[in-house]
Amino acid sequence: MSPATNFLPALTGSFSTPAAGNPTGAMMEAAYDHHGIAARYLNCEVAPQDLGDAVRGAAAMGWLGFNCSLPHKVSVVDHLDELAPSARLIGAVNCAVRRDGRWTGENTDGQGFVASLQEVRDVAGQRVLLLGAGGAARAVAVELALAGAVEIWICNRSVDRAAEIAALVDGSTPARCSVLPWAAPVQVPAGATCLVNATSLGLPGTGTIEVSYAGTEPALIVCDVIPNPPDTAFLRAAREAGKQTLDGRGMLLNQAAINLRLWTGVDPDRQVMGAAMDQAIAGWEHP
Repeated sequence: MSPATNFLPALTGSFSTPAAGNPTGAMMEAAYDHHGIAARYLNCEVAPQDLGDAVRGAAAMGWLGFNCSLPHKVSVVDHLDELAPSARLIGAVNCAVRRDGRWTGENTDGQGFVASLQEVRDVAGQRVLLLGAGGAARAVAVELALAGAVEIWICNRSVDRAAEIAALVDGSTPARCSVLPWAAPVQVPAGATCLVNATSLGLPGTGTIEVSYAGTEPALIVCDVIPNPPDTAFLRAAREAGKQTLDGRGMLLNQAAINLRLWTGVDPDRQVMGAAMDQAIAGWEHP
């Protein structure tokens, strides 16, 4: 895309609730400006019952595409025309792209998480306890398995939802995947090398997750997919137990860069995007 020659920028954005703490817009607009792309990114508060109207409105206004965050990653599938192969396997969408007048659902969440984890730990051979069974958890589980994780346990309050993801991963990837019951405190399997919180617990006002680290691997790395606030109570408790931690900023940064490329064809400068994200998070006052 070329620099703006008129006052009609291309539109992109995000549909979620709560939406105010999402720093994606800061990253995207910094990248648009840096690369001379005539586009804007709008962070939109969209309630579950309004999602269909939001998707139809984006089409009517000629949006290039949009992101979906909590709680829309699974339900948005019903409002799209088709799914890319990875999104079809995962059963969840975090990025919609307008192509030839049709909405195509993509999933870049898991790819973003794997890229972030790979920076500090080789994903191949990992044995992962994954907390949650929503859209983000499904994406992370599938992409970890495809990247070489050998065993994944899914732990969620709803055993049926956890079993659905376990069956998907176990039947469609080389990794072993099974269900662990949710209990307080969550018991980390002795052989686990990675623990991932893919729930919304940790966002302001949602509480946290009590975890028992007794008998766990010394090298266990504890990850959270929540980018804002980056230092969640879940991660602080893990550090107090002597564990290495990884916050959700890297996942958000990497998936955002992939999304921008899908919409515009430009592979953006991640350093520019990361600096904008960190500045936005530092300036955000949580309720």
